[in-house]
Amino acid sequence: MGSIASRITVAMITLNEERAVGKVIGDIQRAVPGAEILVIDSSADRTPDIAAAMGARVLRQFPPQGYGPAMDRALREGRGEVTVTLDCDDTYPVEFIEPMARMVLEESFDLVDGSRLAGKPAAMPWVNYFANRGFAMIASALFLSNITDLHSGMRAYRRGLIDNLGYDPRGAALPVELLLRPLRAGCKVKQIAIPYRMRIGESTMRPLQSAWWTMKRIMSSRFGAMPARAAK
Repeated sequence: MGSIASRITVAMITLNEERAVGKVIGDIQRAVPGAEILVIDSSADRTPDIAAAMGARVLRQFPPQGYGPAMDRALREGRGEVTVTLDCDDTYPVEFIEPMARMVLEESFDLVDGSRLAGKPAAMPWVNYFANRGFAMIASALFLSNITDLHSGMRAYRRGLIDNLGYDPRGAALPVELLLRPLRAGCKVKQIAIPYRMRIGESTMRPLQSAWWTMKRIMSSRFGAMPARAAK
């Protein structure tokens, strides 16, 4: 475990997560002791202080610039050979960090996507589930792939994967492009099913804005310009 963990960065985007951040970091440290924990923080509460006190590397992005720029920075700043992302609200299973990282490090995958939608999660409202499934069906048809979850916050990325994908981090729903552009570029992508739990704290998602950006990013990923060569 130690040799693998030392090659992993676990990255989280935080915005006023003081109720959850201590538990989530503690769970990560028990699951992958020795992994780098990277927090890109835009909080106005005690979140960055709690995270730093527990040994996380905290990079402040304040005033907030939004989820997309924060995630872009997280994927570029990680020191590990693989960066595993997850939300800091206790919804994602930390016990999957090490197996997902191994798929990148030992099985040569460029990206491992943790899909929450093998079935309908009890923690996800029906309207969100149907919206997620609908967008996934559109993307599956356009990319000729079996895609089930465009918005998962838990993925394992090989270092350098995103460097030449050509996306714009500004705006909502960046995870859509972070999955679809590697697929279009011919990267080696694996999808696995993961459980999804009730969150700690309040959601900051704006459904209508997210839906508009999701469709925009699907179309951009499929029909927009791509670099001549994507980094792997």
